Formats: sequence, C-alpha cells, structure tokens
Amino acid sequence: MTPRITYFGHATILIEVGEARLLTDPILRRAILGGIIRRAEAAPEIESPDAVLLSHQHADHLDLRSLRMLGAATEVIAPRGAGRRLRRGGMTAVREVEAGETESVRDIKVVATPAVHDGRRFPFGRPVEALGYEIRGGGARIYFAGDTDLFPGMAALTGVDVALLPIGGWGGNEMGEGHLDPERAAEAAALIG
Repeated sequence: MTPRITYFGHATILIEVGEARLLTDPILRRAILGGIIRRAEAAPEIESPDAVLLSHQHADHLDLRSLRMLGAATEVIAPRGAGRRLRRGGMTAVREVEAGETESVRDIKVVATPAVHDGRRFPFGRPVEALGYEIRGGGARIYFAGDTDLFPGMAALTGVDVALLPIGGWGGNEMGEGHLDPERAAEAAALIG
C-alpha cells in the first residue's frame, strides 16, 4: 500500500504506512492553552491510531485533552521525561525514547531522531529533549521533524522519501532559534536530499 499522509494543521499529521496508523502531535480542539486558535474548524474525529508520536512538551504539541479524545489506552511514543506528565494526564500506554532508539508499531519501525529545540513544558518544566521521528517500513521512509532548527545531523537522514518539516512563524513574525524559517527549511530539505 502506498503511504498516505493527511495534514490536519500545525503539527498534527496522520501517517498511514504499511499496517500502521501514526498520528503526530495531536491538536484536535479548536482552541488550546495559550490562546492558540486553529484557523480551520477542529480536526475531524480520528479513529484511534496505532500510536501517537509526540515530539516535545510545548502546549501546541502536547495537548492532554486532545490525547484523551483518542482514548486513554492509545499508545504514545514520547521523549524520555515526558511520561510522567502524560500518565498524570490520564494516558496509560506511554513509551519513552531518546534520540537513536527504535520502537516497533505493527510492521513499522519508528526511530527517534534528534531535534534542536527546547522541549520542556513552559513556564517551569524540567528539561526534556525534543525529538523528531523517522518512520521506516511499508516501502517508505518518512521523516517527521517536530519543531527543530537546522542542524548538521540532518544530512544523516538519507533515503527519506517524504520530509515533514516545520516552518515556524506567526504571520510575519519569525519564531527564532529552535525553529526553521522558509530558507532554513529549504536548507534542511537539501541536506536530507
């Protein structure tokens, strides 16, 4: 089966590859903490995925109410150190990983990759690394970068068929360090090939 990628807004992407359904950083509500409001309506109801790939703990990537909408037993693959927050928020199936570690989801391998981004929960969260994920299997290699800045290690992500790269900014405002602007996103795509 050809991989299918459905974009729901911000960093919420449904990746259907091989036998697996993976959902990234689900924000399924119209408005979340911090006054962030979706321009589109709230994401449609999504059938529970095989796993959620969580890149980091910022409120616009880790929304516990959205995760609970998927079901408390939904498998969540998250950066090491995020499990405590997820479990306290009601999620019961959490796998914590560090960059370089691999998890299996059905017939797919999910490899945690580095990201250059402050991944802690603000304003007082403990340091927790941010991650990206490389999804391997089903005849495809897909890279979900999460939030990240450009870094030389991206060149090691060879053989990627699809790179899901974030371009940060609100309107005309650049997000700064830890994010890709359009030029650095183009450089990242060139590094990855």
